[in-house]
Amino acid sequence: MTDSDNNLTNKVVLITGAAHRVGATITRHLHSLGMRVIVHYRHSKKAAHALQEELNAKRENSVVLIQADLHQSKKIKSMVKQAAEAWGQLDVVINNASSFYETPVGTATDDQWEDLIGSNLKAPFFVCQDSAPFLKPAKGCIINIVDIHADRPLKNYPVYSIAKAGLVMLTKSMARELGPEIRVNAIAPGAIMWPDNGIDEVTKQRIITRTALKRKGDPMDIAKAVKFLIEDATYMSGQVLTVDGGRTLTN
Repeated sequence: MTDSDNNLTNKVVLITGAAHRVGATITRHLHSLGMRVIVHYRHSKKAAHALQEELNAKRENSVVLIQADLHQSKKIKSMVKQAAEAWGQLDVVINNASSFYETPVGTATDDQWEDLIGSNLKAPFFVCQDSAPFLKPAKGCIINIVDIHADRPLKNYPVYSIAKAGLVMLTKSMARELGPEIRVNAIAPGAIMWPDNGIDEVTKQRIITRTALKRKGDPMDIAKAVKFLIEDATYMSGQVLTVDGGRTLTN
């Protein structure tokens, strides 16, 4: 593959949940590499518009916003169609949108199950399915943001952990279903950003101590892994790239 084949300039990427946190960092990084970005958001309208304004100021007409509730399959189909029509192509899809909160056994509800499974597993499936016809002509790729807790369940988060485990299998299944034209891989972050609901300092230090590198990661670590899977990992599909500072090496 030539350098021009690897050039990301003017390639089009759809990123779900892209308005804040790790999603926004991925958006900024891919945009800085020349990609045109479709930023999906659900409730984060203010953050999404601010991100669009910031990046379009750097390169005119390079970011498009799409609001959608990914729990609704019809909304997903519409979102993907709009994304492909924005610049007449679709090269990369990143399933980043996710719900994350505790559901201790004995307290979990149907609504929590539907929400966590819906955002972390059902929505990515339909995003993959609906984007495939647009990605195939481009020989594009799909990247799913999973979690190290897909393999090592997080205490008090059973539904979330189950959903992310399902997303790992979805990655492998879609790699078989959509190959050879489309590559499908995943990234499993470790301690990259602390949850919005906050955790105490003792817990933070315990988590950091249990990593081989003895430090927290940075959202750019995930963004760089995304870039690798898009541009350099041309013979990888169905794989999970773990970015956790070696945390999964410890008990």
